[in-house]
Amino acid sequence: MTTDFIRLPSTAIGRRSLLRGAAGTCGALALGGLPTLSQAASGPTAETVLRIADYKALDGLALEASGNAQSTYRAQFAEFASGNLIVEAINAGSIDVGSSSEIPPAFGIAAGARLSIVAVVKDDVNWQVVLVPPGSPIRSVADLKGKRVGYVRATTTQYYLARMLGEVGLRFTDIQPVSLTPSEGQAAFDQGALDAWAIYGYSVPFAIRKGARVLITSNGYLSGNYLYLASPDALADPGKSAAIGDYFLRLRRAFAWRAANLERWAQVHSAAIGVPVETDLEILRKNSRQRDLAPIADADIASAQNVADTFHQLGVLPKRIDIAPAFDRRFTDILSRPLS
Repeated sequence: MTTDFIRLPSTAIGRRSLLRGAAGTCGALALGGLPTLSQAASGPTAETVLRIADYKALDGLALEASGNAQSTYRAQFAEFASGNLIVEAINAGSIDVGSSSEIPPAFGIAAGARLSIVAVVKDDVNWQVVLVPPGSPIRSVADLKGKRVGYVRATTTQYYLARMLGEVGLRFTDIQPVSLTPSEGQAAFDQGALDAWAIYGYSVPFAIRKGARVLITSNGYLSGNYLYLASPDALADPGKSAAIGDYFLRLRRAFAWRAANLERWAQVHSAAIGVPVETDLEILRKNSRQRDLAPIADADIASAQNVADTFHQLGVLPKRIDIAPAFDRRFTDILSRPLS
């Protein structure tokens, strides 16, 4: 197999149109009649090109580090910075498969994007938190009432913050929400311009080392689900569909290796993203669970629907959508079989 790493331009559905919404998509997402893996008897060949969206130093790196990168077809990886851009690329036909949180597909479907949800990544939620500055008197979510709280709009941070507030009888409008990018939030938090900050990833341990305190984690508020999306056109192509199945099987092996070799993975991963290996290893060891790939369950569909409904209630998603028709369980066998 030849593995290529490329960068693709932004594509058809822009961020504004994702947030603004468009025509309904139930018809576009009806996937009946697409070939199953058993029908793709010929499988992928050397001529098959599978275009895979990835994030910096994530699934493609896990395949390489674990020795699972080889296949009979050509895998063409493209690095993306966000899930909404992956949704755009899949809708435009420039990407065959890629993952995102539960949020971008909801906005994509509301905007008329053609996409299918074909697998579920199970991942950590301990490093998505609400932070408060050193010495803060805030001790509970209820104490956030009237306070300046930073978050990243239309991401998991807005979702779990809304759920946490609702649990104590507060609405999003009961705080002073401040929509910021992660880098903007870091600067505002460091300068004392925020009373609390809903944030994720490496910003968390770095802030803690500066004295920040975790008010609450998203454990119990986020599902930990990240959705693997595919182009309906790729699924309709027997060679590409079989290649996606093979890719998922190799990813499962890579994730199993990663979970069993955290120190080695931390060395490889930290070097690729430019953070201290000790920080990377700390995050990995304290994860709520190690990254894994699973078949679609009814609970996963319900979780994705709840996310979409929450954003609609917040006034961010322009209309209520039914996300269930986007789910396609054709890879259940590959995602369930014991690993050899």
